[in-house]
Amino acid sequence: MRTLNISLPNSLKEFVDEQVTRRGYASRDEYVRELIRNDSDRLHLRGLLLEGAASAPAAPADAAYFGALRKRHET
Repeated sequence: MRTLNISLPNSLKEFVDEQVTRRGYASRDEYVRELIRNDSDRLHLRGLLLEGAASAPAAPADAAYFGALRKRHET
């Protein structure tokens, strides 16, 4: 694992320390890693949503569509 040093103003360092304590993180590193993972996941989801929005329309999501999904799930 590589090391990354980040300089923060006192107000942000205090915020990070408060979040570590309040939310039960083992360390500042764990908190920052989770923030980065969440941001990565958010960007990935955004990309998928944009890709879906740009794609050609599929079959309408009407009652028949959802009925077929339910039927497929039951088997």
